[in-house]
Amino acid sequence: PNEHILDLGCGTGYLTQQIQKRGAIVKGTDSSPDMIKQAKANYPGVDFAVEDATNFSSNEKYDAVFSNAVLHWIKNSDAMMNCVYKSLKPGGRFVAEMGGKGNIKNLIAATRQVLQQHGYTKQAETQVWYFPSLGEYTSKLEAHGFRVTDAAHFDRKTPLQDGDKGVSKWMTMFAPILVAGIPQEEKQQMLAEVTELLEPHYNENGQWYADYTRLRFIAVKER
Repeated sequence: PNEHILDLGCGTGYLTQQIQKRGAIVKGTDSSPDMIKQAKANYPGVDFAVEDATNFSSNEKYDAVFSNAVLHWIKNSDAMMNCVYKSLKPGGRFVAEMGGKGNIKNLIAATRQVLQQHGYTKQAETQVWYFPSLGEYTSKLEAHGFRVTDAAHFDRKTPLQDGDKGVSKWMTMFAPILVAGIPQEEKQQMLAEVTELLEPHYNENGQWYADYTRLRFIAVKER
C-alpha cells in the first residue's frame, strides 16, 4: 500500500488499475498513443501517459517498476534498463515477465517457412521480438547495476481462441508486420499454410495451444 509504482508498457491499463486497487500510487505508460487513449477511457481514475520505455525520465522516484509481456518488444534493452534504473529509488524493484528464449519457436519457424516459400524473404528475416535466455538478460541487468534476486525461465502452454482460426488471429494481433503489404487473398492462404504446419504441435483434441516460454525476474537497484 502507498508504494509508488510505474507500469511500463501498460497497454489498455487493466493491470495498472489492478495495481492501484491494491493501494499503490501507480502510473501507467506506453509508447502507443492509441493504447493510452483506450486506457484513459477505460480507467479515468488512473494516471496514464504516452512515454517511450527506452527514453523516459521521471522527477518522481519509484518503489517499483512493473512490466508484463512488453520487454520482448524492446530491442534496445540497454537504454530501457538505464531509464528504469534511474527512475527507481535505492532498493527499488524492477519486476517483469516477458517472452524468453524459445518462445513461440514453432510459430516463428512455420511463419518463416511459408514467407520464404511465397518469396517474401525480407519479411522471413525480420526479427519482430527479442526473446533472451535467462543468463543473457540477467547479465544485462547486472551490468546496469541491478542485483537479480529471483529469475525463472519456464514453458507456459497458452490456449488460443477459436480453434484452428486461433493462429491467424494471433498473427493478425501480434505480428501484423510479418504479413504487411501482402495482398489479402495471398495473406489468407499463407496464414492457412502456417496453421496447417502448426497443427501437429498446437492442436490437442480441438483446443489449440501456443508454445509460450516466459522469462520472469525481480531485480533490485543496489547502488
